Amino acid sequence: MTGSAEVDAYLTALPPDQRDALSDLRLRLARLLPDHVECMSYAMPGFREPGSKGKMVAGYAAFARHLGLYPHSGSVIPALAADCAGFKTSKSGVLFTPDHPLPDALLEKIVRRRQAELAAGYGRKS
Repeated sequence: MTGSAEVDAYLTALPPDQRDALSDLRLRLARLLPDHVECMSYAMPGFREPGSKGKMVAGYAAFARHLGLYPHSGSVIPALAADCAGFKTSKSGVLFTPDHPLPDALLEKIVRRRQAELAAGYGRKS
């Protein structure tokens, strides 16, 4: 099964409100990361850098009471804490609901910060 087919299967299994919200997030991430590879990582859909050793840029997932966006970094969300006001956050992600999705501007800030972090060598062995 390809990455996109695995993501389709993941989304299809969700309740309609979560499926719609994460399908929308998937499209928005694809627009922000047009050359990236859609995949499953840590049992969640996401996008990684192109190439055989491309690092994860962002993943997303559904849970019983919320949805989450995870930039696969412990420093991106804390650095954007003020921007994430109004959402529950952890060191690794920002939580939202189908009724209160992440705004486009916040999503782009998270993705761009993660990309800058990767460009600077975060997570790469020397």
